[in-house]
Amino acid sequence: MTEATAHLPAPVAVIEREALRHNAMDLLVRAGGIPIRVATKSVRVRAVLDAVLEIPGYRGILAFTLAEALWLAEQHDDIVLGYPTADRAALRALVADERAASRITLMIDDLAQLDLIDSVAAPGSRPEVRVAIDVDASLRSPSLGHIGVRRSPLHSAADVAAFARRIVRRPGFRLVGLQMYEAQIAGQGDAAGADAPVIRMVQARSRDELRHRRAEIADAMTQVAPLEFLNGGGTGSLEFTGSDESLTEATAGSGLLAGHLFDGYRSFQPAPAAAFAFDVVRRPAPDIATVLGGGWIASGPAAASRQPLPVWPAGLHALPREAAGEVQTPLRGSAARKVKIGDRVWFRHAKSGEPAERIDRYHLVSDGVVVAELPTYRGEGKAFL
Repeated sequence: MTEATAHLPAPVAVIEREALRHNAMDLLVRAGGIPIRVATKSVRVRAVLDAVLEIPGYRGILAFTLAEALWLAEQHDDIVLGYPTADRAALRALVADERAASRITLMIDDLAQLDLIDSVAAPGSRPEVRVAIDVDASLRSPSLGHIGVRRSPLHSAADVAAFARRIVRRPGFRLVGLQMYEAQIAGQGDAAGADAPVIRMVQARSRDELRHRRAEIADAMTQVAPLEFLNGGGTGSLEFTGSDESLTEATAGSGLLAGHLFDGYRSFQPAPAAAFAFDVVRRPAPDIATVLGGGWIASGPAAASRQPLPVWPAGLHALPREAAGEVQTPLRGSAARKVKIGDRVWFRHAKSGEPAERIDRYHLVSDGVVVAELPTYRGEGKAFL
């Protein structure tokens, strides 16, 4: 990668085409035949999205903001918004465009979200708005408490069915789908660490509970409305998602570019497909090399796991009191004694899509040569969230 990008100024970001291809096919194998909807939040590069969606087995997009969905709907016709929206300007644009309204499905879990849409444009004055229900997939254990992320207030089959009945009675809306994202399984590595046995135990319990509850919810929904999709999963839980007969599709995105958070799973090992590099600009000590930049911290808890991981030259690590610095990042280790001013240090991000908010393009590398430039959302002048 260093040789391939030697002519480019740092910071420089690359996607390795063969690794991306491997990951795209591996996700399909792990999903066991269930169609995969691509999560754009974990990519944010239209060329990658378009290429993956050309592969049989991938179908549709899970977007993260309505403004993004409207933009993508110019080229794509099956877009589900993964999160509720309160963007009134984007809602006005949606209901003013019949084609966009037919291509985009909004996510809801509260009747107040429907009220907000009606306040933008009353039923009868706008196209029918497609909606899907977001259902809490977390584990609620009497002994362990709430295990998972805090998303929807809807949890039981009775909750979901009652909410669905109220939706179908509302004019101007069409209920078409349901989503249940099991973050406590998909987003938590189980391969190593002192707490790994506990994580495995909790995840096994959660899988059993979720399989049973999703079946109940799917059965209940057949009495309310015909649905186009029941969506679940994530990169870290595709084997489970694909085996759940209640679901019609899975979602994945992070596994395409494979941030280093996915190094800690027993069930799969993605190929590191994306990396970025900074240049060494000074040597404050014989065993320290300082690069310009580096503070590309991933979202989530403020923990070491959210820092970019220096991967080449091997044997470098950030200083605990400085970590990945905003403007400069000192790196210590045996390899620091060998690097020179102007040498390049490569990092992997903890997550997949977030580096695209820092750069305007990835350089696509194949067989050690840059073969294309792929603009990110930012490179196309877009900053959605």
